[in-house]
Amino acid sequence: MAAYIGRRLILTVIVLLGMTIITFVLSHVVPGNPARLLAGPHASQVQVEAFAHRYGLDRPLLTQYWTYITGLVHGDLGVSLTTRRPVLDDFRQFVPATLELVLAAMFLIVLIGIPLGMLSGVKAGGFLDHVTRFLTVGAVSMPVFWLGMILQLVFFRRLSLLPIGGRLEIFDQPPPHLTGLFLVDSLVSGDLRAFGAAIVHLFLPAITLAAGSLAVTARMTRASMRETLGTDYVRMARAKGLSEGIVLTRHALRNALIPTITVLGLQVGALFGGTVLTEVVFNWPGIGLYAVNAIQNLDYSAIMGVTLLVSVAYVFVNLAVDIAYVFLDPRITFAGRVDA
Repeated sequence: MAAYIGRRLILTVIVLLGMTIITFVLSHVVPGNPARLLAGPHASQVQVEAFAHRYGLDRPLLTQYWTYITGLVHGDLGVSLTTRRPVLDDFRQFVPATLELVLAAMFLIVLIGIPLGMLSGVKAGGFLDHVTRFLTVGAVSMPVFWLGMILQLVFFRRLSLLPIGGRLEIFDQPPPHLTGLFLVDSLVSGDLRAFGAAIVHLFLPAITLAAGSLAVTARMTRASMRETLGTDYVRMARAKGLSEGIVLTRHALRNALIPTITVLGLQVGALFGGTVLTEVVFNWPGIGLYAVNAIQNLDYSAIMGVTLLVSVAYVFVNLAVDIAYVFLDPRITFAGRVDA
């Protein structure tokens, strides 16, 4: 296992290096002058040039990239042109909110998507299967921003049941900062009022973010369950007189989860990408909203930092998925073969 993980980590470094090159070039070829944005519309040309020199924007592109990479090796992600703070400090402020939103969405995906897909596969052609198919196709088809606004219209404007956005109300006191995750911090500090407020504010953004991935997970689980239920070992388990619950959970679902786990790993990237629109719609103070502000201001260091963060999360989640294969199916080895 150690050798396999070591090889994957080496490949991860190569992938991330290539990603930094592509992102750096693309962000710098976009028309616009960040120094002008920093100095303001009424600044003189001398002031604009002073800002460009201060932040190294007047240097050749290769020199800027080399400066960024050497700083990255030492744990320096650069200084945000928007907040005028180190990008790493900005991450400490904004990443916990996004992480809480992504974890809540993933919780809904696993809690609802997998059981729904399993039951739909077992009862293929039935009423539940048809309802699930209709809902999943609709969830995949709806844009994230449109779904978010519809939920706001229904639950905030019409029913007045849930807040329109934010992590807490304006005058609510956040729980003591321990992890930055309001749900965790409020429980640890025993602040049940803040815990309830955090859940209420998290509900609509989490549903909006999870909808598309939940649909994909449910459809994949259904298809995998249908295939698994027709295998010889499932028929043998039933012939041995095992209860239907044991057959479905221990024999069918466990093997059906292998392609589903792959889909879940891929959905991590979709969730991080979806946080951009979700956080804008719900004014969620996370890394997605931070990225939008960075793009609007051509904040190169912030853009690079967000891209790097999402890439690292995506790569390591997929590494965890590959490791999970071995525990789900003992025939799979780290050498890349399936033992008969």
